[in-house]
Amino acid sequence: VRELIGQAFPYTPVANPRHMVADWSFGIRDADMQQAVDDARGKGAKVIIVLSHNGMDVDLKMASKVTGIDAIMGGHTHDGVFQPVVVENAGGKTLVTNAGSNGKFLGVLDLDVKDGKVADFRYKLPPVFSNLLEANKDMQTLIDKIREPYQKELAEELAVCDDVLYRRGNFNGTFDQLICDALMEGLDAPLAFPPGFRWGTSVLPGQPITFEHVADQTAITYGTVTRNEMTGETVKNILEDVADNL
Repeated sequence: VRELIGQAFPYTPVANPRHMVADWSFGIRDADMQQAVDDARGKGAKVIIVLSHNGMDVDLKMASKVTGIDAIMGGHTHDGVFQPVVVENAGGKTLVTNAGSNGKFLGVLDLDVKDGKVADFRYKLPPVFSNLLEANKDMQTLIDKIREPYQKELAEELAVCDDVLYRRGNFNGTFDQLICDALMEGLDAPLAFPPGFRWGTSVLPGQPITFEHVADQTAITYGTVTRNEMTGETVKNILEDVADNL
């Protein structure tokens, strides 16, 4: 019996507009996870894998508190973890890993199961060089057809990059800073808060910055720009919430 358990990011209503998930509830629910694992074991599951969107740090903590999970293959924080972290808990050990983002890596976990238990494991995180892979012709044709009406606008060159523009970590990515600087200048505001995601196309020095590069970084589901008055206390609370979400 193979059992997979899914786990969503527990702070979704804080990190995203609450009205978008008004009828859903989220949270740190280790007891519910433990019950799900126990139920799966009760049905005869020999190996239990959790597919998680908690983020690496939350997964590490969960692995220390919930017993019976053989491996947690996680997401959300998009860390490229080249070897699983082995976390000890009251019931044994749990492997915790994360395979980056945007198809840049492929997490490959092989488990050696003997007598109903995981005896050993092998893990690889091979990089995916998409430009070396032949595209599926039907899919490429569809993509080209959809993009064609917008191709001229997407290819418009807005500037030339004089430093590496990237968005990878939680804070201080250079593309993040560029967006914040533009917001502060364009809206005449002393502070700017960008959406805190960790993916997007990097632009190298000397490379033209196109409209598509900007769209890569800003065209998210709820990318509305507003100018608001806030007290210092509100700003502090926002920053505290951000820190809690890491």
